[in-house]
Formats: sequence, C-alpha cells, structure tokens
Amino acid sequence: MSGATAATPPGGADPHGPQDERSLGEIVGSITGEFSTLVRQEIALAKAEATQDAKTAGKGVGLLAGAGVAGHLFLIALSALVVIALGGVIGYGWSALIVTVVWAVIAAVLASRGRKELRQIPPPLEQTQQSLKEDAQWLKNRNS
Repeated sequence: MSGATAATPPGGADPHGPQDERSLGEIVGSITGEFSTLVRQEIALAKAEATQDAKTAGKGVGLLAGAGVAGHLFLIALSALVVIALGGVIGYGWSALIVTVVWAVIAAVLASRGRKELRQIPPPLEQTQQSLKEDAQWLKNRNS
C-alpha cells in the first residue's frame, strides 16, 4: 500500500504530543472539580488528624488529672504522717498547727507567683485590636 497517510510510531505515541479534544471551558471545569475534590480530601484528612490528636490529648489530660489527684492524696497522707511524728515529740495540737502553717505559707507563695505570672499576659487579641484600630483610622482619613 502506498499512501500519504502517516504511520503511528511504535508504542502508539503521537509525535506532536497528546491532543486534548476538550474545550477550554471543559478543561477549566475539570481542573476546578479536581481541585475541589483535593481540597475536600485535605479537609477530611485534617479533621481525621485533629480528631486523633484530640483523643491522644484527652488521654494525656486524663492521666495528668489522675496524677494530680494521687499527688494530692500523697500530700494529705504525708501531712498526717508529719503530724503524728511531731505529735509524739511536741504534742499533736502543736504539730497539726505547724503543718497547717507550713501549708498556708506554701499556698501564699504559690498564689503570689501565680498572680505575678498572670499579670504578664497581654490583653486578649491585642495585636488584632491594634490592627483594627489602625484600619479604622486609615479609612477615616481616606474618606475625609
């Protein structure tokens, strides 16, 4: 057969590259749809990761709360032990008073340090509030 038709190269590849018969609107629509699917999948993945992280954090918080309760019970038992140990030497009333005063001093020091730390926290959303004030001032000056 002798003809002017070009033969397809081995492997079926077109030498001029792939040709898409779709219109520009169809291509854009396809890309938009694929992008939307990708975004939905990423959001679903983020939700799944956040859920897993929240479960792990919940377990950690529960264990820390349990440790706090156990530590509190330990301090109560230790305080009772100190009262009993000192009570044999100086009397139970005095030993209970001494242990109580020691705990009162510890509580006062911790409360004072806690207040000091909390005073160092800036007001909520300080930078956002400042930025909004600047934006409002800019708009006011622009409209004047």
